[in-house]
Amino acid sequence: MKADLHVHSRYSTRPSYWILQKLGCSESYVEPKTVYDIARQKGMRFVTITDHNTLAGSLEIAHLPGAFVSEEITTYFPDNGCKIHVLAYDITERQHEDITRARTSIYDLAAYLNREAITHVVAHPLFAVNDRLTADQFEQLLLMFSNFELNGTRDNYQNTILLDILTHLTAEQISALADKHGIQPAGKIPWKKSLTGGSDDHSGFHVARTFTLVEKEGDLSDFLAAVNAGQSRVCGNDYHPKMLAHALYSIAYQFYNQKFGLDRFRQKDRFVGFIDGVLGGPRPAPQPPDRRPDSGGNPPSDGKKRRDRSMEKALSGFCLQTAREVLENLPAYHRVRDGGPLSTQEKISHCHDFVDQAADEILARLCNTTMEQLSSGNIFNVFQMIGAGGALYTMLAPYFIAYKVFTKDRMLCKSISDRIRGVPLIRKRVRAGHFTDTLHDINGVARTLRKQSEMAALLNKEMILITCGPEEKRPGFKTFAPIDTFTMPEYSELKLYYPPLLKMIDYCFEQDINRIHIATPGPVGLAALAIARILQLPTYGTYHTSFPQYVRQITGDDGLEGMTWKYMIWFYSQMDMVFVPSRATGEELAGRGISPEKIRFYQRGVDTACFHPDKRNGFYRRRFNLTDDCLKLMYAGRVSKEKNLDQLVAIIRELSARIPNVCLIVVGDGPYQDEMKRLVRDLPVMFTGYLDGKDLSEAYAGCDLFVFPSTTDTFGNVVLEAQASGLPVIVTDQGGPGENMIDGETGFIVPAGDIAAFLEKIIRLADDPALLARMKKNARSYMETRSFESAFEQQWNLYHEPVPGCDGLKAAYFNN
Repeated sequence: MKADLHVHSRYSTRPSYWILQKLGCSESYVEPKTVYDIARQKGMRFVTITDHNTLAGSLEIAHLPGAFVSEEITTYFPDNGCKIHVLAYDITERQHEDITRARTSIYDLAAYLNREAITHVVAHPLFAVNDRLTADQFEQLLLMFSNFELNGTRDNYQNTILLDILTHLTAEQISALADKHGIQPAGKIPWKKSLTGGSDDHSGFHVARTFTLVEKEGDLSDFLAAVNAGQSRVCGNDYHPKMLAHALYSIAYQFYNQKFGLDRFRQKDRFVGFIDGVLGGPRPAPQPPDRRPDSGGNPPSDGKKRRDRSMEKALSGFCLQTAREVLENLPAYHRVRDGGPLSTQEKISHCHDFVDQAADEILARLCNTTMEQLSSGNIFNVFQMIGAGGALYTMLAPYFIAYKVFTKDRMLCKSISDRIRGVPLIRKRVRAGHFTDTLHDINGVARTLRKQSEMAALLNKEMILITCGPEEKRPGFKTFAPIDTFTMPEYSELKLYYPPLLKMIDYCFEQDINRIHIATPGPVGLAALAIARILQLPTYGTYHTSFPQYVRQITGDDGLEGMTWKYMIWFYSQMDMVFVPSRATGEELAGRGISPEKIRFYQRGVDTACFHPDKRNGFYRRRFNLTDDCLKLMYAGRVSKEKNLDQLVAIIRELSARIPNVCLIVVGDGPYQDEMKRLVRDLPVMFTGYLDGKDLSEAYAGCDLFVFPSTTDTFGNVVLEAQASGLPVIVTDQGGPGENMIDGETGFIVPAGDIAAFLEKIIRLADDPALLARMKKNARSYMETRSFESAFEQQWNLYHEPVPGCDGLKAAYFNN
């Protein structure tokens, strides 16, 4: 015998989710007879509708075969107002009145239901209806109730944990809980619990998706007796956030359809036709005119016409226009609009595809417009896009809510399970999603991330590098195709890739990512921040690059630098922890407003096998015909203005006049290279272009001295690589590089912008071969203590630290 025991009709007296309140929807709009017909068609022998605190829905079908009267009761724990939903089956109207009086206290309600021998079930017992459910209260539910529901529209994770708890209960546990809470356990064998299943459907798409099965035949009383005796089992399919989001869209559409009669535009408007096709739900039977005076079939009043015109005007904006254009290219569009038969799963899929593609297109247009306005200096015009951004958020809100609800449920479920079982049921192994905008670029950040990915695989750590751009199929990488690309005017080779947000959210949810690490504050970093908020994950950020200083040096605009600082401080303030590669960087961020308790210093490492003095093997003699006795100064990194390379031009000009056999080697590429080549065309300067692998190792080892005039580097990987290759380094006293060498031992620190000081140190080393040799040896020895493996382990261990300000539930989920 099958029964669908938990269905909602259009008479539901409370909003299904808070978004429906925002939309003005307080009901579900599926007719009771339609619900009944669907359930019977799916093989349900018994059907009931459990509306909240009313019998109205089940009374409408009570005269039909196999239907019976029930309700879903909202009751409360008196101490904190925690809401619990209890299903009461096969009740009378008198009992409903008694229940209404008793339901203000769950203790009174449970006593009444047991006294009246009413079959009752705790609905979705691990779902915190109003976010007040505690482990103590769940323990009391185990004592007061014998029947529990596996809910058809909850996360399978929740149902699995509930099933695990209930099937492993022991007499000793129940006895201990009874002593703890002073409650007499219900049932003849109180540690043996019965299970029911119900669809808990508010949209009409999931009626009888989950149901209760009793093997032996009989009438309704036999069926309910079997439930009470623990002889029932639950059948059905898993639920997913995409399904919940689709249900939210559907309920909202059905509300507006009933209010405005939108389906009459189905044949006239392609947008309405498609939406009605994927969200329209089961069609109710025709109703008498006086029952639903606002239905689309009645002649609209003047006020209704005005509402229609007002609505049409509101829907004619930016987002709707873009959505209409997206429809033209949607493969399922014509089939849906033409009314072809669609399964529920197809409707969910088509709805998701449409929202996903429309959101991507809207986001791309918003981002491009914003970047164009910023690039042209029209800063205040950017605020005009805020309204469209808000409309985009509203469009995506059901998906955001769905994923957030599932994640929050998982946190609560795990914390309660750990309490009941006494030990953690599932230990959360760290699985980090490391997001970056710059994996495909040629810079120190990209090289570091790639090396970290290799080290994670070597050390059996679960880290996935997540980015957006040209596809790169490598283990440990996940590259999303960008929805669009913006090329920076000042750097034609530097591109911003706009990420597909919904796809990224779903990927992180499905992959069970439980740490979000953000390497860059660009579009991918912003997407990662949104994902962390939606999935309620601990968020870590690394401050790799001094973007505000870069902006000032590139544009010469102090105002833009100030705006960039405001953005950076806002962005990194959203993190639970901020990793900084130098103490100077940490002090700067703290001084500008980042909470000091969030800042964590971690020391980066270097691949001491790849970068080694033994790699010196005549690289420059073979490539550039330079003699071995030439004093070779090296710069490696991005060839751009913000690295102060104009100072290197002045330095080599002066040196070449004072030292007969000297050469500057520039390794790298960038927007300043052509201009720099023009400035040094008569000087001993060699440009190697971008090098990596064996060529880069040999290029380092073949030089004598490393010069790095940058003041904007938060760390400077190249400074470590140079020292590991046996090169003394000369760096400025600003930024992180000075913390990654020993002044006077492995090189020198000079005042920023002081060309004379640079010259003095270079000439001193050139004139003292013994000092140069000693510093080369010291540089290599110092780097041998800075292996990449130990540095990576240090950073990974930070993921296990308690997150500052993390609440107890979140901490319990992530920190065991």
